Amino acid sequence: MLPVFTAAEMRALDARAIASLGIPGPRLMEAAGSGAAAVLARRLAPLRGRRVVVVCGKGNNGGDGFVVARRLAARGGRVRVYLVGRRGEVRGDAAEALGRWRGPVAEIGDAPALARLESDLSVADLIVDALLGTGLTGPARGPIAEVIEAVNRASARAAARPSGVAPERTARGSAEVGGRVSASGAERPAEAWGPSPVVAALDVPSGVDADRGAIDGPAIRAHVTVTFAGYKRALLLHPACALAGEVVVVPIGIPDAEVRAGIGTHLLEEGDARAHLVRRETDTHKGTYGHLLVVAGSRGKAGAAALAGRAGLRSGAGLVTVATAASQQPVVAGFGMEIMTEACPETAHGSIAAAARAAIAELAARSDAVAVGPGVSLAEETQALVRALVGELARPMVVDADGLGALVGHLDVLDGAAAPRLLTPHPGEMARLAGTSVAAIQADRLGAVRDFCMRHRVWLVLKGAHSVIGGPDGALVINPTGNPGMATAGAGDVLTGMAGAFLARGLAPRGALEAAVYLHGMAGDLAARARGEEGLIAGDILDHIPAALRGPS
Repeated sequence: MLPVFTAAEMRALDARAIASLGIPGPRLMEAAGSGAAAVLARRLAPLRGRRVVVVCGKGNNGGDGFVVARRLAARGGRVRVYLVGRRGEVRGDAAEALGRWRGPVAEIGDAPALARLESDLSVADLIVDALLGTGLTGPARGPIAEVIEAVNRASARAAARPSGVAPERTARGSAEVGGRVSASGAERPAEAWGPSPVVAALDVPSGVDADRGAIDGPAIRAHVTVTFAGYKRALLLHPACALAGEVVVVPIGIPDAEVRAGIGTHLLEEGDARAHLVRRETDTHKGTYGHLLVVAGSRGKAGAAALAGRAGLRSGAGLVTVATAASQQPVVAGFGMEIMTEACPETAHGSIAAAARAAIAELAARSDAVAVGPGVSLAEETQALVRALVGELARPMVVDADGLGALVGHLDVLDGAAAPRLLTPHPGEMARLAGTSVAAIQADRLGAVRDFCMRHRVWLVLKGAHSVIGGPDGALVINPTGNPGMATAGAGDVLTGMAGAFLARGLAPRGALEAAVYLHGMAGDLAARARGEEGLIAGDILDHIPAALRGPS
C-alpha cells in the first residue's frame, strides 16, 4: 500500500527527517525540486528552448519552485520566475533555494507586474505552480488568487485553440524518477497532456484543501501534479483530485520505512488485494471454498438477489444459497442454475416474513458467511427481521442496500452483533446511518468512515469515486479502481456477493473488503474497456469478475 499524507503528517515527516535522520531541510527541498524537474523535462522532451514560467509563493512550495526553475534552466529551458511577494519576505530553506537561482525574479505586487505575467503565460510551453502546495489555510485571496486565475485563463485559451494551432505535448511513462502511478498502482504510459501550456502543480494544485479535497476559492487546474514522498489526500478526494491531472510521486531522500511510519491512510494497490487470495490446491472440493448464504430479494427485486448470489459464485465461493421470498424463489433460481435457493415465508408485500427467522438461522449455521440486504425490501416486518439477523447470526456478515435501511435509528444492533459486520453504503445510505446530510458525508468522507467504524466496531466501505474502506482500528484505505460506468443499478449487489464470498472463503473482514472493492472496481474497468462506460450494466461487471481474479495474463 502507498501512504497517503495529511498536511500535518507531511510536516511531521520532514521534521523527523531533519531532527532524527540528520537530513538537512535544504537537501530535502533540493531532492523534491530536482525530482519534479526531472519528471517534467523527461515528459516534455526536448526541453531546450521551451518557454517555462514558474510562479512561486513565499513558503516552502515556492522554494521547491525555485529549485525546479534552476534545474529546468540547466536543461536548456527558457525560464522566467515570478514571486508573489518580495524577495526579502522569503525565509528559511526557501530563501536558500532562491539564493541559488541566478536568473531574474519578477515580483508580483501590482497590476503592471500581473500584466507582464499574463504576457509570459500566453506564450509559455510549461507553467509550474509553486504557489501554495499544502500550505493553504482558507480560500486563496489577493495576488495569489489573481495569479491562479491568470494561469487558468492561459490554460483555457490554449484548450480553446483550433486543432493544429499549438503543438501537442505527449508524456511517456518512465520509472526513472517517481513514475506514473495508474489506477492499479502500476507504471503505465501517460496520455498526451494537451496543447501548450502544460500546467504542472508541485505537491498539490494551489488553492485546494490538501486534507479535505475541498475547493473553497480559485484553484489551479493542472495537467500533471508532481507530489513529494507520497500522495496527499486531496489528490484522491473529489472535487480536488479532478484538478490534479496525472499524479507522479517522487522520492525526496527519506528512507521508505520512515515515510510509511505512523500513517493512518493508504492507497490500495493490486498486490495488496491479491495477497488476500490463497492459490487453489489440487486436492480441494467445493466445501474448501466456503458456503455463502445470501438473504435477499422481494417482489420486483429478485434480480438483486440473483446478482449477489451469482457474484458470490464468480468470486470463488464453493456454494451459494439464496434465501428469498417464496414467490421469488423460482425467479432467482431461473437466473442461475448454479445457485441453490430457499423459499421463505413471505409478507403481503412479497418480502421475507418474520416467520423465516428460525429457518434462516438454521441455514446460517450451516454456512460460513452471510450477505443480507440486496432487494430485501423496506417492508416494516422484513426490516425488523433484518435487524434480528444482523444482531443474532454468529457468522461474519455483509450488510447492504435495504439491509442498511433496517439499521437506521437502530445502530445498537451493530454494537451487540454476534460476529463481524461489514457495511457497504453509498453516500446517501451513509448519511442516513450517521444521521447527517450527504453533503456532510462527502465533505469529509475519510473522517465519516473512521468515526463510524470506531464507534460501532464495524468494517465499512463508503462507495463512490475512490471508495474508502475503514475498520474498528481507525485505519483507512482508499481504492483507486472503478469508473463512472459503474454508477448503475445492481453494481452494489455484485459487490455484496463478492465480499460475502471472500468472507466464506475464510478471509478476515478487512481482507475481504479490500479484495472485493479493488477487484469489483477492476472488473468494472475491464467491462468498460470491452463495452464502454455508457450502457454498462451490473451483469457486465459480474461477467468480468473471473478476469479480474485472474489478473494480468
